[in-house]
Amino acid sequence: MKLTLLNSTLKADFDIIETEMELAIQSDMGLLQKASGQLLKAGGKRIRPVFVLLAAKFGTYNIHTIKNTAVALELIHMASLVHDDVIDDAELRRGQPTINYTWNDRIAMYTGDYILARSLEYMTNIPHSMAHQILSNAIIEVCMGEIDQIKDKYRFNQNLRDYLRRIKRKTALLIAVSCELGAITAGADEKTHRKLYRFGYFIGMSYQIIDDILDFTGSEKELGKPAGEDLRQGNITLPVLYAMQDDSLKVDILNVNEHTNKEDMIGIISAIKNSGAIEKAHSVSRMYLKKAINVLDELPPIKAKKTLRDIAFYIGKRKY
Repeated sequence: MKLTLLNSTLKADFDIIETEMELAIQSDMGLLQKASGQLLKAGGKRIRPVFVLLAAKFGTYNIHTIKNTAVALELIHMASLVHDDVIDDAELRRGQPTINYTWNDRIAMYTGDYILARSLEYMTNIPHSMAHQILSNAIIEVCMGEIDQIKDKYRFNQNLRDYLRRIKRKTALLIAVSCELGAITAGADEKTHRKLYRFGYFIGMSYQIIDDILDFTGSEKELGKPAGEDLRQGNITLPVLYAMQDDSLKVDILNVNEHTNKEDMIGIISAIKNSGAIEKAHSVSRMYLKKAINVLDELPPIKAKKTLRDIAFYIGKRKY
């Protein structure tokens, strides 16, 4: 189930955003056009534009204004994915070859920079200085998150706080900012847009934890990459932190590296799934979801509020 299908009344607006994103990556340089287009065609849940549009419903909704914010946030996310793939030396993204695999790391990095620059160009259409400050701070945090991800590779002695800070910067922040900027762009009052930020933050934390769980419980077809690939690439996620509480399993996990073969990974994945770590990670995800729903209850009773609640429950029950 795609998030965009949760509210069919937004379909026409999503068509506008998709068209605008295709225009956003246009370039006279053929190689840049092909590389950007490859990423765009790989698709995605478009969760950030979803939250921008729904948050805008709490103000004066105008798709021709709101689309600039929605496109900008999704392009920033896309740029971060390109950079992530270079950091991870990833070959697949959503089941499709990555830009760095198709071409090389240099082309990928410049493509990511180009997409990021285009996102900033779209934000110049938003006449709110607060929105620009919020977005600038978010980009700084995202960049710090990418550095954290490099620094924390194969650092098995990291703690829960390290992990939560990293996923805040990696995922939760842009979702929180999508909610906040959607409301600000639509002229919602400060009290409302600050609550929407908190809702987005809690949802984003839950969303990333579920993603990290699915890396162990999903199939290669569902994930678009081999199961357990995050661990093999040195990304220490919540299920791994909990699994390492088992001393015998910890020894096996500490031996994982980028050269670990598929058969060994299958055994480790199975052990992690049977260790209780997945259930513990789910409980943390549910805690964040509950906090998100509590914030949502404080918002005005408009139709979009129900859709946001539906999204929260969809995230909590997501299988892949």
